[in-house]
Amino acid sequence: MRTVVLTMKASVIEMFLAVPQINCDVKAGKIINPEFIVKCPAGCQDPKFHVYGTDVYASYSSVCGAAIHSGVLDNSGGKILVRKVAGLSGYKGSYSNGVQSLSLPRWRESFIVLESKPKKGVTYPSALTYSSSKSPAAQAGDTTKAYQRPPIPATTAQSVTLMQLLAVTVAVATPTILPRPSPSAASTTSIPRPEPVGQRSQEMGEMDSWKPGSVLLDEGRVPKEELSTQSLEPVPLGDPNCKIDLSFLIDGSTSIGKRRFRIQKQLLAGVAQALDIGPAGPLMGVVQYGDNPATHFNLKTHMNSRDLKTAIEKITQRGGLSNVGRAISFVTKNFFSKANGNRSSAPNVVVVMVDGWPTDKVEEASRLARESGINIFFITIEGAAENEKQYVVEPNFANKAVCRTNGFYSFHVQSWFGLHKTLQPLVKRVCDTDRLACSKTCLNSADIGFVIDGSSSVGTGNFRTVLQFVTNLTKEFEISDTDTRIGAVQYTYEQRLEFGFDQYSSKPDILSAIKRVGYWSGGTSTGAAINFALEQLFKKSKPNKRKLMILITDGRSYDDVRIPAMAAHLKGVITYAIGVAWAAQEELEVIATHPARDHSFFVDEFDNLYQYVPRIIRNICTEFNSQPRN
Repeated sequence: MRTVVLTMKASVIEMFLAVPQINCDVKAGKIINPEFIVKCPAGCQDPKFHVYGTDVYASYSSVCGAAIHSGVLDNSGGKILVRKVAGLSGYKGSYSNGVQSLSLPRWRESFIVLESKPKKGVTYPSALTYSSSKSPAAQAGDTTKAYQRPPIPATTAQSVTLMQLLAVTVAVATPTILPRPSPSAASTTSIPRPEPVGQRSQEMGEMDSWKPGSVLLDEGRVPKEELSTQSLEPVPLGDPNCKIDLSFLIDGSTSIGKRRFRIQKQLLAGVAQALDIGPAGPLMGVVQYGDNPATHFNLKTHMNSRDLKTAIEKITQRGGLSNVGRAISFVTKNFFSKANGNRSSAPNVVVVMVDGWPTDKVEEASRLARESGINIFFITIEGAAENEKQYVVEPNFANKAVCRTNGFYSFHVQSWFGLHKTLQPLVKRVCDTDRLACSKTCLNSADIGFVIDGSSSVGTGNFRTVLQFVTNLTKEFEISDTDTRIGAVQYTYEQRLEFGFDQYSSKPDILSAIKRVGYWSGGTSTGAAINFALEQLFKKSKPNKRKLMILITDGRSYDDVRIPAMAAHLKGVITYAIGVAWAAQEELEVIATHPARDHSFFVDEFDNLYQYVPRIIRNICTEFNSQPRN
C-alpha cells in the first residue's frame, strides 16, 4: 500500500510541476504571465516564426524563435525562462545563431529569454494564462488555459492548490513534511495591473495610427487581442547607448585601510547608478584582489542599478598584498565567459583600481588581456613618494598596462578624497564604445579558417603547394590562444575537419599540423564545404575575434555556393576566395566578401600562389585598419 501511494504522490507532483509546452509560433504577447518557464519544440529556427529585436525582444515575437536568436536554445528545442519587461521605443534586428530578427519602430511590451534556472522562492506556473480563449498553443498539450481575471494572484492560487493536493497524499503515505511555499513567492513575480481607461484609449489610438511599413507587411493587421494584454510594472532595461560588460577590479590589500576601502566602494556605487544597469545596457561585476583575486559577483548576478548598489555596500575588505597582475590574469581567464553573463555583442571592459603601486608586475598580464579583446582602464591613487619609489616593482606600471598612453585609459588621483571627481569622466569613457578597440591589430585578433579543395583535379604535388601557401600565410600572424588562431577544413564531395581553432596554440604546432594534412581526392562540393566550416569551425570562434575564411579551390563547384556564401556573410565571416587554374571567376566573386575585387583572387598556376601572400595580408590589414579607431 505504501509503495502504491508513494507512486501516486510522485505522479501528482510531476503532473502539477510539469513545464508547459508551446509551439514555435506562440508569441510572448499572447501569454499573460509576467514570468514563466516553457518548453520549446525542435525546428523553431524557421524564418516563418518572426522575431523582432536583439537581446530584448518585442512581445510580438515568437518566444522560441527569440530563444534561439539569443543563444539560450538551439534548433533542437528545450526549456527556457521568459521574463516580461517594459516596451521600447525601437527594436534593432540582427542575424544571430541562424535566426534573422527584424527591426520594429516601437512596441508596448518586451521580454528577455534566460536559461531555465528557477529563482529560489519563486513559483512558476505549470499552466500558462492566455489573453484569448483560442489558445495558439492548444496543440502543444493541456498545459495552457484561456485568460480569466483572477481574484487573487495566479501564482499564489496555484501554489495553494498544489500544496493541498500534496498534503492529502503525504498524510496517507508518510509523515514527511514538504516545504511550504515562501511568503514572498507571489510577490517576487509581478502580476499584470489594469490600466486607467484614459491611458488605455490613448495607447489604442497610437497603435491604430502607426503604420509599420515593410516590417510587418506579411503579417497583416496586428491582432486586437495582442494589443489588449495588460501592462506590466516597468523593469529597468539599462542604457542601450552604453552596452558594455564591465568588471571592476578593486584593491582589497591591507595597506588601503578601512576608510579608503569605503571611499572606493562609494565610487563603485556611483558608477553603478550613473551607468543605468540592465540587460539591454551595461552589466557590471566586481572582483577584489589582495594576495589572490576573488569574484564577488559576475555580470548576470545583478540586473539593475539598485540591486547592484546594495551588493556593493555589502563587500568587505579581504586584506593581503596588492597582486594586480595576478588579478588581471584571473579576470582574463575566468570572468568574461558566457556562464558569467558575458555577451558577444558587448565590449569587455576592466577598470583596475590601485592604491599606491602593485606588489607584482602587470605589463605581461595586461598585454594578454588586451589581446583577448579586453579594454583596460587604470585608476591609480596616491602614488609612491620619492623615498618609496625604490620599493615599486614595476616603474610606470599604468602606462605599460594600458594600450594607449594618451590619457584616455588611465586616471591618476593625488588623494583619495578627490576620487569622486573621476566618476563622470570614467563613465563617459567606458561608454564610448567607438574607442574600445585599441588592443587589437590585424595580426593578433582573428580566427582564420582555411577551407582547402582536396579534389582529384588538384593532384598530390599541387596539394603540397597549396599547403605551403597556407603555411606562408600562417607565418605572418601572431599565433597563440589569445592572439590569432588557425583552423583548417579539407573538402571533396565530403568534408573533413583537419584541426579546430582551439587545438593548437603556438605557431610551431600549427605549422607542423598543416604539414601533416593528407591529400584526400574526390569531387568538388564547395557550397557544402562552406556550410561545414561555418558549423565546425566558426561556430566555435571567440566572440571578440574577427572571423576570416580563406577558401582555395581549383574548379567549379558541383553544388550551389550562393546560399552558403550568403550565410557566411550574414554571420560576419569575412571570406577570401582564391581560385587556381580551372576555378570559375564568377563563383569566386559570389563566395568572396564585398567588394569582390579585394577578397577574390585568380591564379593561373599553383606554383604562382606564393606571389599572392603579401597582397592578401595587406588587404586583411587594410580592411582591419579602416574600422573606427581612437
